[in-house]
Amino acid sequence: MGTTENRIERLRKQLQKEKVDTLLILIEENRRYLSGFTGEDGQFDESAGALLISRDALVLATDSRFETQARQEAPAYEVVVYQKGLVKELPAMLKALKARRIGFESRRMSHEMHSKISQEIENSGLSVELVPTLEMVESLRLIKDEAEIEALRNAVDVAESAFKSFLETIEPGILEIDAAWALEKRMRESGAQSLSFPVIAASGPNSALPHAIPGKRAFKENEPLLFDWGARLNGYCSDMTRMVFIKNPNEEFQRIFNIVYDAQQKAIDAIRPGMSTREVDAIARDHIEKNGYKGYFGHGLGHGVGLAVHEPPSLSPTPERERTISENMVFTVEPGIYIPDKGGVRLENMVVVRSNGAESLNQLEIRMDMISS
Repeated sequence: MGTTENRIERLRKQLQKEKVDTLLILIEENRRYLSGFTGEDGQFDESAGALLISRDALVLATDSRFETQARQEAPAYEVVVYQKGLVKELPAMLKALKARRIGFESRRMSHEMHSKISQEIENSGLSVELVPTLEMVESLRLIKDEAEIEALRNAVDVAESAFKSFLETIEPGILEIDAAWALEKRMRESGAQSLSFPVIAASGPNSALPHAIPGKRAFKENEPLLFDWGARLNGYCSDMTRMVFIKNPNEEFQRIFNIVYDAQQKAIDAIRPGMSTREVDAIARDHIEKNGYKGYFGHGLGHGVGLAVHEPPSLSPTPERERTISENMVFTVEPGIYIPDKGGVRLENMVVVRSNGAESLNQLEIRMDMISS
């Protein structure tokens, strides 16, 4: 049984647990994971299509733009091409499936869409209940198979290869926005099909902004340069962060770098199946706080990476996000210290959980890169 069939079979067991007979799948990454269809939504209020999976049927509903692609990429599915839009034609599909309790992805379906679908179902005279669900497919995506892990490793390799050549171009006077473009260009030249997210290139005090937007600030000697970047390859993402200094940083940033580095290593060394995500976050956070920087590490320690660059699990101090770590989960480990108006340091690697610990997918050494000008 192939990968797609295995995933569908696992989902069908989930349908029984959730007591729904059919699941309507709208989230792009979930759609691709279960069908192989690579159509992209473009933006939140646009859709390349939807899956309807019941206990004995597989339907991929899309419009004429994607018909040929859908038939080629998702041969296990009956492809239905709607002419008037998914909402208008959904009742007929549900009737053909003899659906009664329809699960829908509450994270993706807007209130407007839910209202319109409910009205269309009522107008059609069907006796159908819409049941909100959460992370039914994401819970399957949490655990990567070896083919997915290899795809993630390849995405990391492409991003790292681009960064190595990009490092040779760094010098004083380069603008953040130009550096971001140069790294993006190198990723595409190295084989990336797209970016995981817009490149972050932040210099000096801007490096204290975890999600800084590159601007027209010029790189200067002795100050922190933070780069956060990732490549998407065959649908899978990479995400990493490194620090660069043109000549030597001051004493304070050397110390901050070492604290962040040690926090990351302590967390990675501790990771084991059966631990909670909060426990791992606490290891890094406690180290940072004990060294005098309590309150300067505001975000979670990491997040899952796969078909989406941000997906479960979340390594965070928040109890509501706590999960038990399992073998073959893939996530980032990215502690940071951010000093407002001065600068920040973040170091980020991607790891896969193995039976005896965490394996880093990165080959790029974590060090305080010094560029001689």
